[in-house]
Amino acid sequence: MNQFIPLFYLCMMVEATVKRDIRKLKLDELKEFFVQHGQKPFRAQQVYEWLWKKSVKDFDEMTNLSLEVREMLKAHFTINFIKVDNMQRSADGTIKNAVKLHDGLIVESVLIPTDKRITACVSSQVGCSLACKFCATARLKRMRNLNPDEIYDQVVAIKQQSELYFGRPLTNIVFMGMGEPLLNYNNVMAAIEKITSQQGLNMASKRLTVSTVGLAKMIIKMADDGVKFNLAVSLHSALNHVRSSIMPINDTNSLEELGESLKYWYKKTKRKVTYEYVVWKGINDSEEHAQALLKFCKIIPCKVNLIEYNPIDDGEFQQASQEAIDMYMHLLESNGITTRVRKSRGKDIDAACGQLANKS
Repeated sequence: MNQFIPLFYLCMMVEATVKRDIRKLKLDELKEFFVQHGQKPFRAQQVYEWLWKKSVKDFDEMTNLSLEVREMLKAHFTINFIKVDNMQRSADGTIKNAVKLHDGLIVESVLIPTDKRITACVSSQVGCSLACKFCATARLKRMRNLNPDEIYDQVVAIKQQSELYFGRPLTNIVFMGMGEPLLNYNNVMAAIEKITSQQGLNMASKRLTVSTVGLAKMIIKMADDGVKFNLAVSLHSALNHVRSSIMPINDTNSLEELGESLKYWYKKTKRKVTYEYVVWKGINDSEEHAQALLKFCKIIPCKVNLIEYNPIDDGEFQQASQEAIDMYMHLLESNGITTRVRKSRGKDIDAACGQLANKS
């Protein structure tokens, strides 16, 4: 008699023993599960609330379920929550989290406190594939997209830190961490739904900002999908040849294509866009570049954040002089463009813009 189990049956046996992450189920799927197991479908709503509104990580915390139901859930499902593997605190109060995912990979997220708000900066991918030369994350290969629950969990962790360390609620969320959010579109949108839904964290959409390098087709898709959050574009030059030299994505998403997609965005949403713009010495600190930015700003109503550059150790990019920043400010503001200089936070722990690189 053959003592070996055929591979097909072995695979079926392994699959049967692997528990599914319960947060991958939609509410209707959860209802179907309870009905199939002889339970009332309203139990699904109770579990859903525990998972997405109360953010529990253990079935035993679901105290309005009987022990029998909790044991049934444990037998069939798991909750693959993230863990803050390492937390660093900056002299300015900024907190950087090295977040360990269920498969052992690491991403980083940041809590940014100011007098009026506390912002969560969250990641959407493990690494990045876009190769922007000034960004530390771009030096990591893209390993995978984050799941909706992994994005949601970063927000929950920072929300809890905000309440614990500052005694204040989380007020804003920016998708400006590791990765390009629009290359993980479906998962990012699903996470935002959980964050903004009344069945989830119930945060206002106007408190969320998604930042992109400028993927024209995806900006159009967002507009068509009727999103309610804010859009920021990592611009850094309004001259094609210069932008392509520091952001290779510009070769396939030129400023002209980006401009057309932004016109469509504004026509559909009536929401201003924010341009993120770092001024570097010898790269884009001349009046020619400032005039080009001004011209681009006239495409649709917008705001400009002039961002302080954060070095990533090689010295190729250097912060422009204060005179150059002042020149940009004067030109833009005198032409009616709302402009502010955004000072970096958390530089001493490599938590500032462009510095997230998984050094841990």
